[in-house]
Order: sequence, then C-alpha cells, then structure tokens
Amino acid sequence: MNVSPTLLILAAGMGSRYGGLKQLDAMGPNGETVLDYSVYDAIRAGFTQVVFVIRKDFEQDFRRSIGARFDGRIQVTYAYQELDDLPEGMQPPIGREKPWGTTHAVRAARDLIKTPFAVINADDFYGQDAFIQLSRYFETKQEASGLSTCMVAYPLSNTLSENGSVNRGICKVDSGNCLESVEEHTEIATAADQAVSGKNLSGTPVEIAREAPVSMNFWGFTPEIFDCIEIQFKEFLEAQGSELKSECYIPTVVDRLIQTKQTKCRVLQTSAEWFGVTYPGDKPYVQKSIQRLVEEGRYPSPL
Repeated sequence: MNVSPTLLILAAGMGSRYGGLKQLDAMGPNGETVLDYSVYDAIRAGFTQVVFVIRKDFEQDFRRSIGARFDGRIQVTYAYQELDDLPEGMQPPIGREKPWGTTHAVRAARDLIKTPFAVINADDFYGQDAFIQLSRYFETKQEASGLSTCMVAYPLSNTLSENGSVNRGICKVDSGNCLESVEEHTEIATAADQAVSGKNLSGTPVEIAREAPVSMNFWGFTPEIFDCIEIQFKEFLEAQGSELKSECYIPTVVDRLIQTKQTKCRVLQTSAEWFGVTYPGDKPYVQKSIQRLVEEGRYPSPL
C-alpha cells in the first residue's frame, strides 16, 4: 500500500540572532514566507500532511498567519514544544528558559505521526527537488519495516552567511552515499582568506573544508525513530539536563544510531538550491533569490 509521507516543520524558535519571529516574515513577492514555499514544494512532491512544531505562546498568530493558508490544500496539525514536556519523572532545572533543541522539537510530534516523514526547519528554503528526492526514497521503502533514515546534504560553502557565524552538522559520507558520521559544529564563519573555521561540540576550534557536506536539518525518518529519540533524550537529560543552555541535536541522535549500527542513513543528492535567514542582513538575498525563481517560472505568483 502506498503511504504518503508527512512533513514535520520545526517552527518553535523565536530566532534570537535574527531579532524576531522570522517564521512569519514575508520573503516572497506577495508576502509569502519561506515555509510557504516549503509546504508548497512538499504538496507537489506528494506529501499529504504537515505538522508544525510551535510554541503555545504564539499559536494564535501562527495559525492565523501561516496555518490558515493551507486549509483545504493539505492536512494541517500542530505539536507544541514546551519546556516541561519531558520523559516521565523528569523536570527542567530552575532557571531554564529555552526548550531543549531539535531532538526535543521532533519528539513533540511523537503522538501525531504514523507515516514516514521529513523534518525541516521553518526558516530554510530547501528547493523543490529536495522534497522530490526524499519522497522517492520513501516510495522505495514502502515494503520495508523498521527504522529507516535519510538526509539531504548541501555543500557547506552554499550555506554560509556574510552577516555572521552559523551552526551546521558536518557530515562524512562513504562511497555508497551513506552517512558515516555527523557532528554539530558552531560559530562557523569564513575568514578574509576564504578559509572556513568553527568549533566542534567540545568547543575546540577546527578548520572545515568549504565543500564539506552539511546537514541543514532536512531529514527523513520512519516513526520508529521516536523510540530511539526517547532513549537518547532521556540519557541526554541525565547527563546534561542540569545545564541551563544545553541542547540535544537531531544530528547527534542520528550519528549515534549510525555508530551503534542501528541504522544506515542514506545521503540524497539534490539539484535544489538552499538559502536561509539567520541574520537580518540575510533577508535581501533570500528575497532576491525567491524573486528570481518566480521569474524563472518555478513558482507561481502569488503562491
């Protein structure tokens, strides 16, 4: 039986470096947001449900400004990333204000998703071909059972910002196009000599190849991933839960599953363009890029 995939969009962040709720910021020529284009591309690729992970404190604005746009076009559901949504018996430490990162965000949808699903950021533009490739991947897995994972990778050089440093999951890929490892790096930036440097999870400064494949949080999972997330998230909280700013990243979860041979993660090749908004100075570039794609006929206007 052919099962249509679900799109899970991580939209709970307020965009602290950007200075506002960038998920609601207009980027298209007729007021479209970046995630409007993601949902549009997903629908064209055969996705029939979208789950938005949001916070309850901006739910009303989000439903009115974003969710209502897709009524009648795709099934829309909401999950809530809340600070106290933790494994049984656990509580956030006193003084903790922010949720626990992308793993915590995906976990918020554990009771809503019953099909293979894609995970994306709300503020990144991934391109139509990326959604097509992931949808095709799951079509080939229809008869398979158990945990199945994949990701869409982009060259690091195509994901940097001229306006500040970024965080990226740096990937190692084997000859069979499977992910060998992925490690989150922070403070990645280009120096005057075009060398790229950042810090690994231990905080050690490292040099990074410009063409290194990176995870932009475009993942493909089957629902079995939620059991794995629960185990790893609980262990993370036991080890780092008392830290006020610790975060549990999806790339770290996937990397551990790979290293313990619980999964093979297929790296999907795509011709799609990626661009995103991390800083206010990134917005004009994104707007121009979307306008170009509209003029080339890749997207209707209005969407």
